[in-house]
Amino acid sequence: MAKVEVKARHYDTILGPMITEKSTLLSEEGKVVFRVPLTATKPEIAEAIEALFKVKVTAVNTLRLKGKTKRFRGMIGRRSDMKKAVVTLAEGDSIDVTTGL
Repeated sequence: MAKVEVKARHYDTILGPMITEKSTLLSEEGKVVFRVPLTATKPEIAEAIEALFKVKVTAVNTLRLKGKTKRFRGMIGRRSDMKKAVVTLAEGDSIDVTTGL
């Protein structure tokens, strides 16, 4: 694998890991879930993951979540929209999301 240079935009592309029950189950299949900006594309996400974690990405699946409308003390508010990326890693590669960058 060719060495990929880490750039500041890679840190802007990956906002953080999503640690939930479902993402923990996916990690057993070699998949990791990250929170990404709404404007991030699949090639940008794959490039950022490969540069930051030194792993080989085989697939990136994204999904957009619309923000929920919630009430707080009688006032109606809305959570912000977000985008998740489910990154499939090559056989033998892994990312430990608990350690951070």
